[in-house]
Amino acid sequence: MKSETEKSSRIEKAVLTDGDMRLSVLNYGAITQGWWLRDVPLILGFDNSGAYLSDPQYLGAIVGRVANRVDGAKFDLEGRSFELSANEGKNTLHGGEEGLSKQFWDLEQVSRNEALLRYVSRDGESGFPGEIRFEVRIYLQFPRLVYSITAQPDRPTPISIAQHNYYTLGALEGVDQHKLGLASDRYLEIDDRGMPTGRVRATKESELDFTAHKTLGSASEGIDHYFCFKQDRDPKDPIAELVAPSGLALSVCSDQPGAQVYSGYRMPGPIRASRGLCIEPSGYPNAPNVSSFPSIICTPDTPYRQELILKVSERRYKS
Repeated sequence: MKSETEKSSRIEKAVLTDGDMRLSVLNYGAITQGWWLRDVPLILGFDNSGAYLSDPQYLGAIVGRVANRVDGAKFDLEGRSFELSANEGKNTLHGGEEGLSKQFWDLEQVSRNEALLRYVSRDGESGFPGEIRFEVRIYLQFPRLVYSITAQPDRPTPISIAQHNYYTLGALEGVDQHKLGLASDRYLEIDDRGMPTGRVRATKESELDFTAHKTLGSASEGIDHYFCFKQDRDPKDPIAELVAPSGLALSVCSDQPGAQVYSGYRMPGPIRASRGLCIEPSGYPNAPNVSSFPSIICTPDTPYRQELILKVSERRYKS
């Protein structure tokens, strides 16, 4: 097993620029290390690239093969049972011990504002079946940031990717006073492990109702839930908007069926709790084990695709 010093020496970085925006991306975990509007940091990140080798919070990473949780670290597919790497108690989180966020990708800076990352995940990695060729294209076009993600498997296998930025919009004190709006009136009920029960609940008259913008701190128990989007929605319409007290705003567009929203309230360190907000479009968590959830099984003829579009603007913040 290679030491962290040896691994640190392998970390490469590309810096993208366009207009008033700058972004740095690492080959380790396909991590977005930083994203700035002028000198304002829009996401959480470590200045020291080596810090990501031991980061338990997946800051800025591409997570998968299957983002979120898989119950009991196992699933059945085509008459076979697959045992996965358990890295959250008895469950698999964000792809297990050998997930995409723990791998070194091939990183190519295509132009001043575009980077391409590639990784081939071998058959059996973290217990998942099939070899998969992953590609993440990152394109910075002020005021937008685009992640285009594809995956080509050689056999049927579950794939669900999430981009795991913690958005701050320049707020050093935390995001409790940021306002969030979501194009969702339903969420997945979870048990005390954070695992979906299979039931879909209405957000109405609950702390998780963000159909109208309200502060993140209004959810007294914190937010770490998967919100479901309408199936007939236009993917060009924003699924989320985050607005900082400064007036800086982030809109999120996605083609995914829902998103995990995490307010960072349980972060153990070194970054203190509630410093950033994750909005992670992806497939339904634990989908391979819940037949009523939309399938995340991809095949050679139906490969995986995702597009995530982030746009920053300035708007009036109403208290």
